[in-house]
Parts: sequence; C-alpha cells; structure tokens
Amino acid sequence: MSLEGLQIQLIAAVVAAACALPGVFLVLRRMAMMSDAISHAILPGIVLAFFITKNLSSPILIIAAAATGVLTVSLVELLNRTRLVNVDAAIGITFPALFSIGVILIARYAENVHLDTDAVLLGELAFAAFHRVALFGLDIGPRAFWAMAAILIINIAFIKFFYKELKLATFDAGLAATLGFFPGLIHYGLMTLVSITIVGAFDAVGSILVVALMIAPPATAYLLTDRLSRMIWLSGAFGIASGISGYWLAHCLDASIAGSMAMMAGVFFSFAFLFAPRHGIVAIARRRVSQRWEFAQTMLAIHLFSHEGLPEAERESHVYHLSSHLHWEPDFARQVVRNAERRGFIRNHGGRLDLTDEGREMAQLALVE
Repeated sequence: MSLEGLQIQLIAAVVAAACALPGVFLVLRRMAMMSDAISHAILPGIVLAFFITKNLSSPILIIAAAATGVLTVSLVELLNRTRLVNVDAAIGITFPALFSIGVILIARYAENVHLDTDAVLLGELAFAAFHRVALFGLDIGPRAFWAMAAILIINIAFIKFFYKELKLATFDAGLAATLGFFPGLIHYGLMTLVSITIVGAFDAVGSILVVALMIAPPATAYLLTDRLSRMIWLSGAFGIASGISGYWLAHCLDASIAGSMAMMAGVFFSFAFLFAPRHGIVAIARRRVSQRWEFAQTMLAIHLFSHEGLPEAERESHVYHLSSHLHWEPDFARQVVRNAERRGFIRNHGGRLDLTDEGREMAQLALVE
C-alpha cells in the first residue's frame, strides 16, 4: 500500500468518526434533518469568509460556517415558535434559502477557484492528501487529517465534559431546565459543534455526503444498543469502519471515495436494520411469530380452564373441537397443542386435553391480568 493510500484511509476514518459522534445526539433528538439543513446552510458563511480572506485554509472560514450554522438553527427555532409552521417546514424554508444564496455567490464570483459547486456538493477525498501542512519547514502530513483530528478531539472533549447535561437535555429537556442545566444553551452548543464538524469535513466529502456520515453510523448504533455511552463509541467505530471499507471499495471499483464511504455506512445500517438482535426486522418478525404462538397457547389454557369440571368438559377439551370453538385452522390447532404439550402446559390423552398445574397457573394469571 502506498503512503498516499494510507494517508487517505486515515483522513477517511477521522472524518467519519468526527462526524458520527455529534450525530448520535441528532439521531436521539429526532433531528436528522437538522444536519442536512446545517450542511447546506453554512455554505454562504464559507463563501463570504473566503471573499474576505481569499484563503481556503483560513480558520475564519470555520468560524463563519459555525456562525451560519447557529444562525440556521436560530431561524428554524424562531419559525417553529410562531406555531404557524412545524419544525420540518421551518427547516425546509430556511436551508434552501441560505444554500441557494451560497450557490449563487459561488457560480457568480468563484467559478475559477477551487470553491466550486461540484467540490462543495460532492467533495473529493482523493485530493485531500495533496494539501499538506508544513511546521517549521517540515511536512507533517495532510491538512485535512490534522483539521479533522482536532475537530474529533474537540467533539470527544465536549461530549465527555458535558455528557450528563447532553444526556439529560436529550431525553428530558423539561427536567434539565428544572435542574438548571439550560437545555437551550446545550442545544446551541451542540449545533455549533455540528457546524464546525460539517465545515471541517466539507473539503473532503462535500455537503451532501457529510450528512450520511453524520447520521448513518449513529443510526446503526441506535439499533444495536439502548445505552447512550455504548451508542457513542459504537457510532464512532462504525464511522471508522465506513471510512476504511469505503476507501477499499472505491479502490476496487475506481469510484468516488466519499461516495463509497457513504455507501458502506448505508450497508452497515442495512445489516443492523435487518439483523440487530433486538431491534432488527428479523428479530421483530421472530418475536411477533413467537408472540402469536404464546398468545395461542394462553388462549388454549384459558379455554380448557374455563370448562374444567363442567358437563361439557369432555367435548370442549377435545383437540378436534378447538377448530370450531376457537376458529383455528386444524393444522394450526394441532401445532398449538404440540407446543403447549412440549412446554408442559397440557397433557394429551388420545385427543382429550387436560391442563397441568403449570397450564392452570398460566390461565389464572392471564385471567387476572
């Protein structure tokens, strides 16, 4: 493997991990659309800062982008508080307006510089390794790596120091306000962090694909665990895995690295969506089937229990009578009987069914509930 390839993988991993960490709280707050809004709406801030500095490497671009991100959140909140439009409509109104201003400014005044619409929308990670940082005349590596590494450290530090406040404000903003944690301030701090992360990843993966890297890994982790601390670290791990596997997929297909990273993030999410042990589609389907059989066995126990000791018990407790009384298909009724017998709830005496002590207790509990 070439040194350039290794550096691109490192950049991809750091970019994806840095995007994934604050994305956890966007996913938990049901604010995935906000990342999309911010990733587009910060564009005019970047463009205006570039016009002032004439330097794409200037830190003023990050400051301007973060300020524009906070402005976006403020406008969305302002529109939402009027109660005239809901939050989705407020986002749909705000970010296209700001994004279109940025696109117009680029197309009109910056078409001959690197800050063009293609680079802004899609990014190109393959070129990130060529933009170097020199310290005291010594080449210390790609600029994108050090920028995103710094942002990753900031994200980790912010989450570590404000973990309790973020957790409380995310799950119960009212309680956070009662306890004096200022959930509004925490919200704007998080949005500022999201804005800084997005603008840092802008040059590498573009404004569209950064949304996938910010939402897909946290959404994947969300399906695999219910613990916030574990979700944060799983999100970062899936981000890193998406970055590295996306690089190799792009290498094999000769395709866009950023696009392949977003695709692999989607692949990981798809696998979790289908096969997560607790929240995956397969697990849910199996649980529903299991619950169907559980319910049927409970109904059988209640049926037998309600006729115990009565004159019609002989007829009502016969396996062939279940189809007409409980409206079950004969094959289904026989399977329910086999399952209940296997679990020790009933005894089958040549077609006549009797409850065991366990079956009788289950029927009594079901009737009480």
